[in-house]
Amino acid sequence: MAGTAYGPQVLDHYLHPRHVGSFDPQDSQVGTALVGSPALGQVLKLQIRLQGAAIESACFRAFGCGAAIAAGSLATEWLQGRSLDQALAIRSQDFVQALDLPPAKLHCALLAEDAIRAAVADYTDKHS
Repeated sequence: MAGTAYGPQVLDHYLHPRHVGSFDPQDSQVGTALVGSPALGQVLKLQIRLQGAAIESACFRAFGCGAAIAAGSLATEWLQGRSLDQALAIRSQDFVQALDLPPAKLHCALLAEDAIRAAVADYTDKHS
């Protein structure tokens, strides 16, 4: 994490990431997202599992900088207990503010927003 001064929220989620892991992507109650670019060194896999109309749990795996890992970790915390519509209301700016991301790390917030949208879309596709 050399070269960038991260705030306490990023450091906390980077050093103690929440809900790292994965669910079975074939499970009909699971929505899976894989976003980012291996060539650019930032990949985020985010999964949600629903119980009824609410997201029961979420997990992630990330490859990238500390801010990308922190955004994935924070997303899993925010998603639990929310409806799909509430999940889609989470914006990259929410990650920027909560993690106090510097301008050079805005792409990490966008990656997290993209992952949420893709996971919801995958779940929705399984149920249409």
